Amino acid sequence: MKNITFTADENLIEAAREQAREEQTTLNEQFRQWLEQYARKRQAARAVEVMDRLGQYVATGGRAATRDELSERR
Repeated sequence: MKNITFTADENLIEAAREQAREEQTTLNEQFRQWLEQYARKRQAARAVEVMDRLGQYVATGGRAATRDELSERR
């Protein structure tokens, strides 16, 4: 893992540490979770764009596919 440094108000940091302690975790772990979620937003947006583009090539005739149809391998 790589270390990074942030600057924030001392009172804000202490309040965040206190909250993390109450949740039986660390501020570092909370930040790692936030960073992962933040990075995944971009990945999710890209996936939606790809699905939208692929949707242009698929015709369903206006009906939803059944579960079996969705699972069918071609």
